Amino acid sequence: MSQMGYAAADYAGKPVIGVINTWSDLNQCHAHFKQRVDDVKRGVLQAGGFPVELPAISLSESKVKPTTMLYRNFLAMETEELIRSHPLDGVVLMGGCDKTTPGLILGATSAGVPAIFVPAGPMLRGTWRGKTLGSGSDAFKYWDERRAGVISDRDWTDMESGIARSYGVCMTMGTAATMTALADMLGMCLPGASSIPAADSGHIRMCAAAGRRIVDMVWEDLVPSRLLTEASFRNAIVVAMSMGCSTNAVIHLVAMARRAGHAIGLDDFDAASRKVPVIANIRPSGDRYLMEDFYYAGGLLALLTRLRAHLDLAQINASGATWTQSLEGVEVFNDDVIRPLDRPIYAEGALAVLRGNLAPNGCVMKPSAAAPHLLRHSGPALVFDDYASLKANIDRDDLDVTADSVLVLRNAGPLGGPGMPEWGMLPIPRKLLRQGVRDMIRISDARMSGTSYGACILHVAPESFIGGPLALVRTGDVISVDVPARRIALEVADAELSARRAALATPAPRYERGYGWMFSQHIRQADEGCDFDFLETGFGAPVGEPAIY
Repeated sequence: MSQMGYAAADYAGKPVIGVINTWSDLNQCHAHFKQRVDDVKRGVLQAGGFPVELPAISLSESKVKPTTMLYRNFLAMETEELIRSHPLDGVVLMGGCDKTTPGLILGATSAGVPAIFVPAGPMLRGTWRGKTLGSGSDAFKYWDERRAGVISDRDWTDMESGIARSYGVCMTMGTAATMTALADMLGMCLPGASSIPAADSGHIRMCAAAGRRIVDMVWEDLVPSRLLTEASFRNAIVVAMSMGCSTNAVIHLVAMARRAGHAIGLDDFDAASRKVPVIANIRPSGDRYLMEDFYYAGGLLALLTRLRAHLDLAQINASGATWTQSLEGVEVFNDDVIRPLDRPIYAEGALAVLRGNLAPNGCVMKPSAAAPHLLRHSGPALVFDDYASLKANIDRDDLDVTADSVLVLRNAGPLGGPGMPEWGMLPIPRKLLRQGVRDMIRISDARMSGTSYGACILHVAPESFIGGPLALVRTGDVISVDVPARRIALEVADAELSARRAALATPAPRYERGYGWMFSQHIRQADEGCDFDFLETGFGAPVGEPAIY
C-alpha cells in the first residue's frame, strides 16, 4: 500500500470498498463510467470508506463477437473471484449494458459480501427529421425501409447519427433498461436509480450516494442474500411484465434466482403474464415514449405505485428500507406514459411461454410487440440451418416464401450459436418487404434484442444443436401457433418425427479448447437460465473465505 502512495491512515479501520467497473473504450453504453467511478469513490470517501477500483470485462453489446451472452458467465466468474480474492468488505457494481447487469449480480450473489449496483442509465432520446427515435427499434425499422428501397443510404447515415446522441444504454425498453429496472426491483440499487438518464446530473449524484450507502451496508451486513429473496424475484417478474420487458429478462432472472437458491422458472413468468398488464407505454411494446419520458413521469418508483396489489412491498432494498417506506409520497406525473391498470397498453403481460412438441421445455414470445393477427397462425416452414445461409438467401427475389410462411432458424442456441446470439428477429424477406409485409411468424432457438419487435418465437428448448425438436423441422412442414392457448406445434406425425430423429447426425463441437470449451461442457439450456452448472447454488459446498497465512 505504501508503494502506491497510501498511508495507514487512508485505510486502517475503514471498510475497503471494491468498485467493479465495466468501462472500456469499446463500450458506448459505459463511456461515462470513466468519470462516474470518481463520483462513486467520492461517496465512499465521504462515508469513511476506502475505495479501490477493479476493472472487469466490459461486454459491449454491439462490439463483442460472436455475442456477449457467451461471456455473461465469464463476467459472473470474474466478479465473484475479484471479490473473493481481494481484501474487500463491500462492492459497488458498475454496469448497465445488457449482460453486465446479470453478470455482475450473479457474481456478487455467490461472493456474498454487501453489494450495491450502479446502473449506467439510458441515453437521451433520438431525433431525426422531427421524429423521435428509439435505439434498436428504429434502427431495425429503418434498416428494413432501406432494404425495401424506401430510404436512401444518406437517409440511413443521418438517422444513425440522430439515434445515438449520448452515452448510456438503449432508451427503449430493451434488455439494458429491463435488467437495470429489475436489479432495482430486486433491491440491489438505491431505489429508483435505474430510471435516471445517463446524461442527467442526477446520475452523478446517484453515483456518489451509492458510494456513501455501500459503506453503511457493510456496517449493517446487508448482504445480497437479504435482498435477493424469492419474493423479490416474484416482484421483479411482475415489474417485467408491466414494463413490456425484453425477452432476455427470462433467461437472466431464472439464472439469477437459481444462483440465489430459488426455484424460479418459465411457468412463473407465464402465470404473471396472465394477471399483470403492460402499463409502461415505452417502445417497442408501447406506441410512443422512451426511457427519458419514463423518468420524467416518475420512473420505476411511480410504476411500482400502480402495481401495489401485485407486489410484496415488505421486501427491503439497498437503502435498508422496505418498498412500502420507499414509495411514500411517490406520484405518477404522466398517466399516458405510466398507465393505470384499467387502461393498459396490452391487457396481458409482456411475455408468453409456449409449449408443444416443437418446444417441450418451452419457448418465449413477446405478444405485446407482435402484429395481433399472428397470435393465432398456421403456415408452412421455411427452414434455415444457420445464420449464414439465412443471410445468403433472405433477399433473393426467387425465394419461395409468402406472408403465411413460418421462418425457422436453428443451430443458434447456447451451444449451436455458440452463445445464443440475438439472431431471433429474423429479417423479413426482401420480396415481402416490397409487398408491404412488416411482420410474420419467426421461430428459433436464438435470442433477440430487447429493442426488437414482431412475432418472434425464441429460446426454443431444448435447442436444435443437441437434438431438440427444432432439428427435425423440414421446409414445407406446417407449424401452428396459438398464443392465447400457449401452444406451439409441428404438425407432423410422431412416427415421421421418430424416423427423422434416427437419421440425425451429431454436429461437430464448436470449441476444442479454452473458455469456449468450458462453456460448451457446462452451459445450461435457455429454460434453465444458461448459467454454468457448476456455478449454480447447490452444486457443491459453499466456497469459504480464502485462508491467509
